[in-house]
Amino acid sequence: MNKTRTIPDIWMIAATLGILAIGVVMVYSASAVAAFHDYGDPYYYVKRQLIFAALGVVAMFVTMNVDYHMLRKWALPALLVCFGLLLLVLVPGIGNVRGGARSWLGIGSFGIQPSEFMKLAMILFLARLLSERQQLMPSFARGLLPPLGILGTAFGLIMLQPDLGTGAVMIGAALLVIYVAGAKLSHLGGLALVGAAGFGALIAAAPYRLLRITAFLDPWQDPLGAGYQSIQSLYAIGPGGLVGLGLGMSRQKYNYLPEPQTDFIFSILAEELGFIGGALLLALFLLLIWRGMRTAITITDPFGSLLASGIVGIFAVQVLINIGVVIGMMPVTGITLPLVSYGGSSLTLLLTALGILLNLSRHAR
Repeated sequence: MNKTRTIPDIWMIAATLGILAIGVVMVYSASAVAAFHDYGDPYYYVKRQLIFAALGVVAMFVTMNVDYHMLRKWALPALLVCFGLLLLVLVPGIGNVRGGARSWLGIGSFGIQPSEFMKLAMILFLARLLSERQQLMPSFARGLLPPLGILGTAFGLIMLQPDLGTGAVMIGAALLVIYVAGAKLSHLGGLALVGAAGFGALIAAAPYRLLRITAFLDPWQDPLGAGYQSIQSLYAIGPGGLVGLGLGMSRQKYNYLPEPQTDFIFSILAEELGFIGGALLLALFLLLIWRGMRTAITITDPFGSLLASGIVGIFAVQVLINIGVVIGMMPVTGITLPLVSYGGSSLTLLLTALGILLNLSRHAR
């Protein structure tokens, strides 16, 4: 086990703070019109985003400086607490419904989303479990099946809300950890086929998901219904051109694009800052993901390596899905853009996870 402690990865810190700064600016720009219309205060959303950003940065620096080996003993309690919260949120009268999903706990506009915390808790638990069972991973029954059972249970609870987007991010990041731990590609390939069949069943079970698929293939079939968000997103990105219309000059945020400060904030960014602004943000994400994978590869502790891989997986999968939806390459799933979109639970949780990743970078070669 590598006990050497150095300074955390400076490039990772710079990328994180750069993305966070862009996010705060874009939350204000994207939400000011709606905030003034709904609350009489154009700063309503950005003030809350700044509060959670400050809490998240504090959490990031705390988790960056504690001994990450302590996280191993908290992995199981954290997972059990998150399972309890996922059950609690399903209870009518306790869980709050937002955006058609019963996925929130809280009072009024302040709340937490247990499925967001489950993403990190699952990665933390799998890193501990698989680091102790790596020699069993080539075996399907003894190595692969136990973590898949735990993962499937968590995914099932998230789907009861339902929240397919968050569940998909958790599954993607968890499978990356399982692969890095030594699972056979043949086993994972077979599971991918089963998963595709299950995904088809989920779509068939809920008509609104089928509408999203057909809208993704041809949004003009239902331009005022299922295809509305995709069309308005493209209407925002197209006029942005190379340099954009200018910061604060978006037209689509005037009640054309629903919730522009959350899932479709990249559309507003591309409209106002153009291809150059969008490319800069994506470059910062790539820098963050590259430095995170470098940490996962060079750290000698198996637990640390798997934990770093999972945290990077959360970011990579979430960015891929969000950008894919915004540019019309994927069906609408309700996934936010990490560190950029408005949202307290997601922002605080992701900054906490980045603190752990920065901590791991201090122990990498």
